[in-house]
Amino acid sequence: MTIVGILVNPRSGSDVRRLLTNAGASTIEDKVSILRRIIHGAAEAGAEQVVLTRDPFSITRRATENLQLPLKLDFLDLPLHHNELDSVDAAQAMQDAGCGSVVSLGGDGTNRALALGWPDAPLIPLSTGTNNAFPLHVEPTVAGVAAGLVATGAVDLLAHSARAKVVAVEVRGGDSGTETDMALIDAIAVDDPYVGSLELFDPETMMVGVLTRADPAAIGFSGLAGTVLPCTSDEERGVVLEFMPPSRSPTRLVRGALAPGWFATVGLARSEYLELDVSVEVDRPCLLAFDGERSRRLYPGQAASLRVVRQGPRMIDVGAVVHSAARTGAFEIGMRDLGA
Repeated sequence: MTIVGILVNPRSGSDVRRLLTNAGASTIEDKVSILRRIIHGAAEAGAEQVVLTRDPFSITRRATENLQLPLKLDFLDLPLHHNELDSVDAAQAMQDAGCGSVVSLGGDGTNRALALGWPDAPLIPLSTGTNNAFPLHVEPTVAGVAAGLVATGAVDLLAHSARAKVVAVEVRGGDSGTETDMALIDAIAVDDPYVGSLELFDPETMMVGVLTRADPAAIGFSGLAGTVLPCTSDEERGVVLEFMPPSRSPTRLVRGALAPGWFATVGLARSEYLELDVSVEVDRPCLLAFDGERSRRLYPGQAASLRVVRQGPRMIDVGAVVHSAARTGAFEIGMRDLGA
């Protein structure tokens, strides 16, 4: 069977930044509507099965009620952890199920978790988060069509996708030996003993950041870096920023939107392009934040290396897929289809 997986993060677009900044919300109703459109698009493109996860807000159940479509709906029965492990487990299960493509609903953090579970997933990430430097802003109906075309083989995956860059993280020392992690957009070292809100940062505590892309039209650290050293997802390099507290007379001061409608002045001591597979070392106690969320603490005696590598999900080019299908007549209806 040709199978499309759909991963929904029910909590995306609802974190603390709605209280502290001007970020908009992505409601349960929004996600239900988006999910229904994806499924309709995938079915129209010939997908025979859609694999979904269950969620505590019943988004997938509500979106699939009373669907009159010629496809099978398969709900994964996975234990809920109520954290990023839910997305990690779902991605692994979708890979095991043989999904030919995956559509995700979430932000940078959701897709990072998906990539931890399925590193080279054939992915169409749709934005329902906050800063969202990684996901796309695409009509869900069209995203579903593209996912279906790829899953059925009507359009070749390899010719219409490319592996994304990631920040590969290796933590050494301590009782656990060597551990690995990753970020899709940015890995930021923060000199702060407290996890705090998990997402917002004080410019006085920022140490160093490694980014896979830097886009001045984006929000968050990607947008901040983009005002200094623009770097697209297609370029074979990343960006490294060495921060200095604004109170200590840094080399330059940059004003940027670190969250929707929320600006901060950030000090920089150094900003350079970083070639692929070149390590940036962090060798002092700190918090490491991946894609906007403080995720891992470095203790005394531990060190981390951060490298930009092209080993992320296989990003499907939605526009290229549907254009290719149009050129081959995939959307034409023949007389046999009309019952003649």
